[in-house]
Amino acid sequence: MKIAVACDHGGLALKKALLRYLADHAYEVIDFGTDSTDSCDYPDFALPAAEAVARGECERGILICSTGIGISIAANKVPGIRCAHCHDTYSAKYTRLHNDANMIAFGQKIIGDGLMLEIVETFLNTGFEGGRHRRRVDKIAAIEEKYYK
Repeated sequence: MKIAVACDHGGLALKKALLRYLADHAYEVIDFGTDSTDSCDYPDFALPAAEAVARGECERGILICSTGIGISIAANKVPGIRCAHCHDTYSAKYTRLHNDANMIAFGQKIIGDGLMLEIVETFLNTGFEGGRHRRRVDKIAAIEEKYYK
């Protein structure tokens, strides 16, 4: 599985732990930055990562900023992206099962690397349940179609 990864300066330390985990578990990674603690803007990194997932170049994406909020909002502006801001394994499991989320976001000031890695494992290893949830995800896509012309 190919994973898009991105962060701003507020998520760099957590991203480093994530990259080690993904490498240790033989995931292919495209790192969209940043690689510096110099102040930068999270949309500049969320956008190319989300576009890679939306185009199908990456199957999933993982984003990190200080809170996880801003970077997830930016990613969710890309049609086809369903980025969930999660801080527990239950939410990660059900955002895959019920929402077919293709990206997840974390806040470095909110969560530690141990818990984040458990959540990532859940997110990457849970499939979409489909069924009645497909109808709901299709309705999300219809909203995108209506407003993103």
